[in-house]
Amino acid sequence: MKKLILFLLLAGPLANAQNIKPELWNKPWKASWITYAENANSVYSLQGLKDYGVFKFQKSVSLSEKPAKCLIHVSGDNRYKLYVNGTWVSAGPARGDLYFWNFETLDIAPYLKAGENTLEALVWNEGKGKSEAQISYATGFILQADEAAQAVFNTSMDWKVAKNMGVSPLAVRVPGYYVAGAGELQEYSKGWSSFISAKSLGPGLTKGASIDARGWMLYPSAIPAMELTTQRFASIRKGEGDLIHGKSMTVAANSSIDLWIDQGVLTNAYPQLTFTGGKDAKIGLTYAEGLYEMKPLSTTTKNSNHKGNRNDIENKYWLGRKDSLIADGAAHTYETMTYRTFRYVRLTVKTEAEALTLQDFKSVFTGFPFQAKASLKTDNPLIPQLLDVGFRTARLCAMETYMDCPYYEQLQYIGDARIQALVSMYYAGDERLVRQALDHMDHSRIAEGITLSRYPTDLHQQIPTFSLWYIGMLHDYLRYGKDPQFLKNKMAGMRGILDYFARFEGADGTLQKIPYWTFSDWVNAWPRGIAPVGPTGRSAVIDFQYIWVLQNAAELERYFGFPEMAATYEAKVKALKPVLRALYWDASRGLYADTEVHDKYSQHANSLAILAGMQAAGVADKLIADKNMAETTIYFKYYLHLALAKAGKGNDYLKWLSIWKENIDMGLTTWAETSDISTSRSDCHAWGSSPNIEFFRIVLGVDSDAPAFAKVKIEPHLGELTQIEGIVPHPQGEIQVIYKPGSASITLPGTVSGSFVWQGKKYPLKPGKNNITTKK
Repeated sequence: MKKLILFLLLAGPLANAQNIKPELWNKPWKASWITYAENANSVYSLQGLKDYGVFKFQKSVSLSEKPAKCLIHVSGDNRYKLYVNGTWVSAGPARGDLYFWNFETLDIAPYLKAGENTLEALVWNEGKGKSEAQISYATGFILQADEAAQAVFNTSMDWKVAKNMGVSPLAVRVPGYYVAGAGELQEYSKGWSSFISAKSLGPGLTKGASIDARGWMLYPSAIPAMELTTQRFASIRKGEGDLIHGKSMTVAANSSIDLWIDQGVLTNAYPQLTFTGGKDAKIGLTYAEGLYEMKPLSTTTKNSNHKGNRNDIENKYWLGRKDSLIADGAAHTYETMTYRTFRYVRLTVKTEAEALTLQDFKSVFTGFPFQAKASLKTDNPLIPQLLDVGFRTARLCAMETYMDCPYYEQLQYIGDARIQALVSMYYAGDERLVRQALDHMDHSRIAEGITLSRYPTDLHQQIPTFSLWYIGMLHDYLRYGKDPQFLKNKMAGMRGILDYFARFEGADGTLQKIPYWTFSDWVNAWPRGIAPVGPTGRSAVIDFQYIWVLQNAAELERYFGFPEMAATYEAKVKALKPVLRALYWDASRGLYADTEVHDKYSQHANSLAILAGMQAAGVADKLIADKNMAETTIYFKYYLHLALAKAGKGNDYLKWLSIWKENIDMGLTTWAETSDISTSRSDCHAWGSSPNIEFFRIVLGVDSDAPAFAKVKIEPHLGELTQIEGIVPHPQGEIQVIYKPGSASITLPGTVSGSFVWQGKKYPLKPGKNNITTKK
């Protein structure tokens, strides 16, 4: 495994289409997509190739000498793991769609040798039970050598294939919406079928060589290989033994064990269980983020899916994704095909007439290879704890795409991804997943103009408000990304989204009766998270979001040289502001109402009003003090905090963190999906990781003041902190700040300049080190 980890971390980003050889980009590949058919002459339907199945493709290649380099391009459907001479060297493909079907490029030379070499690919199709984020055409595998001289590796009908006859899907039964794939039932006695010749589905066609829309249009993956790191469990909470530290244990014949194992923190990982003997023994593995409470004073009655404190296991019961194994008496190491998300794992064994020996149980962590590049030093012990939990949450919600949550959905929603993208840039200084997410969202647009709410997905869903947040993401990248020119081909899509909304403008310019699911936030009093709508179909939350986004769009248009388009959006904003003021402002409350009849109020509408530049004197004070309005959940607090900081309340930031403190007090090691922590479906939603942005943008005060972060505005909000220092990654390097009583030291990278604002006074900043005396 050490070799694997080293390779995958060094593999780095893949070349884009412009770096692929012309003969591999503009012409059909010599390699074929191959699949399994029961015999070489069988007639099969494409539909049959969509069914559940697990296959092993294999080829032996004899080499006269070990090559210095051997680049291959590899992909599969649904998923594959590639092994060279027994070493796992690649997994994929990175999720996309049929128009952009990813292939990975890697050098397998380090794993080859003179003499016989075996290439083996484990390929599986989860059929109807596949993850909703997984788009699919048919079971298939393809491997194309980069050099014609190494064409012997290419997939063709001289590859062999076998089918796993003992594996079948296990349905998952958990509370709430679950679409992240089935568990596995593995009956080892059924084994593998005999190897037969693979069936060809035709040559590989890249995006540049496809002449019709059937099948896969191959496209080079833009992201690096996922991290793979072996990890050990923290403790066994119920049961005995030291299996989790590699010390074997024997389960006697006709007996059973039940181990409750704690990882200590939530993780995404491939479990690996090594065992031998125990013919017909049944082994169960159940994975849970947290256990569920029994009703008070009861050990038998379940309590409506309440989780309570995640550190507690007493008087609780298990619900979770499960894998089941039936031993055949031989030695095996079981590893799940896809990763599992868990803090707790329940390992049960029931033997028959033969004892079973469990030899080891560990797992291999996996995730996008983000590294923390931001840092913060202060005497407040809560801050590093919040940053640590936040970054763990962001990492577990980032694999080959951003995900709302790793356990339940694994879908890249725009509302979540906006916050995740800023965490990636502010905390990890890594924009690779950001750029891919923006591509995915652009690719998802439907004929009406708006994006889908999440993508990739095999089930289309529209949330128009998320299409507006997509424009916000484009604006974020303009300000914080390294290469704003990347956005140029997104402008047409942005205009299409705004054209969609323009169709629902009333005579006064307000938005009315917008179709589809206009989700804003999971407020308990808002059915399906939809902000209140008045009798004419208007909603202040959406109207304020709209005019803020129009201002973002105008800035994008002006940057790319379209001042007329910018002026159109700005004129619309100018006309709308007095209309919205007249409709929604309630002078008696000193707040903006959610509807024109002034029957409901929310932090959401008033936060967005501030961010949109509406007249809002005194509103910021009421956002915290007035408890008679709908409160933002952990997700929408990102916008609440932006508004409060814009209104001059940033020095109170450390007072706004109660929901995050509650998460920690409740034993969570990642941020829960909703503010109702005990009953939150998901224990891991990165839309709650906004403190990993805000400690740097609000407290340290480091913000972009020009496209590509070319200029900075640094305005700290230290509150009761007397000294603090930190590092913020930047496209040109890193920004270093040190604040002490009476002084500030600020180091800017490259050509970056800007300003430092302290107690109303502005100081110019030049590239390099700046020492400022702040005493009055």
